[in-house]
Amino acid sequence: MSDIHAGDASPDALTCSIHTLLKPSLGGALGRLHRLWRRAICDAVSPLGMTESRWSVMVHLAKIGEGCSQQSLARELAIEMPSLTRTLNQLEHQALIERRADPGDRRAHSLWFTDAGRRMTARLEQRIQSVRNDICEGLDEAQLDAFAATVSRMEANVLNHLKQSRREGQE
Repeated sequence: MSDIHAGDASPDALTCSIHTLLKPSLGGALGRLHRLWRRAICDAVSPLGMTESRWSVMVHLAKIGEGCSQQSLARELAIEMPSLTRTLNQLEHQALIERRADPGDRRAHSLWFTDAGRRMTARLEQRIQSVRNDICEGLDEAQLDAFAATVSRMEANVLNHLKQSRREGQE
């Protein structure tokens, strides 16, 4: 792994790995990266009239598939139903999505893109991919794969930690 040399080039200069340097603030670094990435996407899609909540719902609906329930989309986005409902109302008003009643449960609705919504989603995905390409500039496939695997493993570890903490809290 690469070393970072703090201070000047004197023999007493501190040498440490990037991991050691980031160790106390790795979560903070990931949080900053996430916020900056989302800001870059917001800047790219704002000319399309899309706010962060709207483009996020559109992209996640495309990811999990039309016909999904509002509840499954809320789970995917990790947001509460009132927040999702407000955004869905806005997207429906823009004629980008439609909600269809579930024949088996009148309280449940499935979500579908309109033709305009499908066109908008394609435009969003194109702009988001352009941002992603810029952000990943200079990184090869092996680096991106290793980073993705690391983030995935860390996410699983956090979920396991939370599950364990809840169990311990119930005892």
